[in-house]
Amino acid sequence: MTQPEQQQSTQHPTSQAAHRVIAERYVVLKEIGRGGMGIVWLAEDRTIGRRVAIKELHLPAGVPPDERKVLEERVLREARTAGRLNDPGVVTVYDVLQESGNTYIVMELIQAPTLSAIVTREGPLPQEAVARLAEQLLSALEAAHAAGVVHRDVKPSNIMVLANGRVKLTDFGIAQSTDDPRLTTSGVLVGSPSYIAPERLRGAEADAGSDLWALAAVLFYAVEGHSPYERSSTAATMHAILNEVPYLTRGQGPIASVIMGLLNNVPQARLSAAQVRGLLAQATQTPPTGTRTVVNPGGYHHGGTAMYPPPGATQLATGPHRPGSAEAKRWRVVERWLIVALVVVLVVGAALGGWFGGRALLAAEAPVDPAKRDSMTYGEGGDIPVFELSDGACPTARLQAGRSYPSDSNSACEDPHEFEVVSADFFGSDDLDYPGDDLRAFAESACALIFASDLVAASDKERTLSYVTLMPVKQSWDDAADAGDGDRTIYCLITNREDKQLERRQLRDD
Repeated sequence: MTQPEQQQSTQHPTSQAAHRVIAERYVVLKEIGRGGMGIVWLAEDRTIGRRVAIKELHLPAGVPPDERKVLEERVLREARTAGRLNDPGVVTVYDVLQESGNTYIVMELIQAPTLSAIVTREGPLPQEAVARLAEQLLSALEAAHAAGVVHRDVKPSNIMVLANGRVKLTDFGIAQSTDDPRLTTSGVLVGSPSYIAPERLRGAEADAGSDLWALAAVLFYAVEGHSPYERSSTAATMHAILNEVPYLTRGQGPIASVIMGLLNNVPQARLSAAQVRGLLAQATQTPPTGTRTVVNPGGYHHGGTAMYPPPGATQLATGPHRPGSAEAKRWRVVERWLIVALVVVLVVGAALGGWFGGRALLAAEAPVDPAKRDSMTYGEGGDIPVFELSDGACPTARLQAGRSYPSDSNSACEDPHEFEVVSADFFGSDDLDYPGDDLRAFAESACALIFASDLVAASDKERTLSYVTLMPVKQSWDDAADAGDGDRTIYCLITNREDKQLERRQLRDD
């Protein structure tokens, strides 16, 4: 561990550490941090000859004996649980000691700034850097959750960022094993107010979902430069968590979908870890599984911390999705459907009576996307009266309101054409009410994600291409269920940004 963000000048000065030896092995050198649950000492292990961080339990005065016992158990639980977590993003626990009535956790010494310190010093981080940070933190939390451990206090000051771009999630001292009911009865709400999930404020126990909510709040902080909910008082902060929707001004695309999809007030409507990983793969352009090793000699540094490799740095992928492998090719085929699956959850949730409290996912005012053109509707009374083109179609008829596009208006994609069609037919004919304005927001988000994905393969698409979101009118939506002759498909139409014809196919063939 390393120095927490809010180190204090306390009643335990560094001089008191002189010549102190714990368990006849660890020579205490100085105090390096202090928090609500303890003091952190820099020490040297005389047996091995390495420096370590030792966390000494230090509870506030006035804690009742029964609560003190529970909190002491939590510190011991940190050693037992963190010691069995096998992930590079989790601080390693070497030893646990009890001596003279005190409890000590001997841990890996991490000499690196916290995410909080980096953002405070230098402001918001680049989106790709935040996505890579998110991948590592997600892996650390998944490892903990698989072991039955909930972190309970995921926040920027508990995230250390090493110079090579690796991150370490620290302070499992208040972590709770999900299979130990004794550690859920103290009545103490543990965690930092700005990063406590809304269901916990309502009295629910911390779980994997609340950890992921806190992760999203951390990512918001990293990409925007400020906490999404922090207010002038604890009461105001809690009110904001329960009632307000944060607004992204810098985050966009997949990373925005991750953040807002996890910051949903309704736990059942949040993205799953697998969905988050799929979106992060879009943001970093890497498959969502397998180990990624970044070789970054003298790479891009943000405040002395290598957050992601510069152009030209070597990125090696190992595991089931090696570049060029059959698995990698299959990933490219299904990549788009991972995105579509996300939108399914969002829109169906909205249609089923307000699952998405406050419609948090897309309530944020996204930055202007230069590739996005005005959206259109299809069906009787819509901008496009008839639209019967299928996925991958390349019509020669110019895209304009009032024109119909029957199924026979398609042409060869190798010849010049006006636009290309990507379809997302995931609503079917189920008995779902027409989502109204929500449909536009979700459909536009889906098309933005599809445009950003590898499905649109043109290397210069950010400069030369644009997209139009095409969605059904209410009558077409209703007819799909009532008579079976309507359509609920969302279409993303890829066009030339300068209103010229496309000379070659822009969508990936495989």
